[in-house]
Amino acid sequence: MSDTNTTTDAQEEWADMMDDVNDAVADSIEQNMAAQATFMESWADAVEDSVPEDEDLSEGIDGYNRAYEVWMDAAERMFERSADASQGEDVDPSEFRDIWLQSANEAFKEVMGTSAFAAANGQLIEAMMDMRDEADAVGQDTLAQMGFATRDDVVEVGERLVELERRQQELSDKLDQIIEASE
Repeated sequence: MSDTNTTTDAQEEWADMMDDVNDAVADSIEQNMAAQATFMESWADAVEDSVPEDEDLSEGIDGYNRAYEVWMDAAERMFERSADASQGEDVDPSEFRDIWLQSANEAFKEVMGTSAFAAANGQLIEAMMDMRDEADAVGQDTLAQMGFATRDDVVEVGERLVELERRQQELSDKLDQIIEASE
């Protein structure tokens, strides 16, 4: 009969523990959804605020125009080399690849070198950093709810350990002074 009571107690403890885990998972999912909603709101705000100033916008458009010109020049060179090949000239196929690769590099430089691209990239990185911070906070909360040590807990233990080591060294030094004085 005591085996039955032990089994029943173990089952109740298991059920209680699973309830706690389920609650922690449900809270974690809820926090995750809240973090995603916050990210989407911040992303929407960033996109709303991402319209560059007139000078940056003008520079960005100029960069895209220069990139377009690079692509058009590449298309013209490709057409010329294709015409040469159709007239019997020996054209190495690698020339076509090289034209497109060089053009792609030049076009990307034209676009990526603008302050509008830099501003948009900066806003994207800022939004990603905010999202990472929010995800980190959710992770820390989830760990805490599940009874695991969080980063803050480990940092606190480390700080306390350093303080204990400092105090222990002070006591050791004072003890050494007392021993020297008594000899």
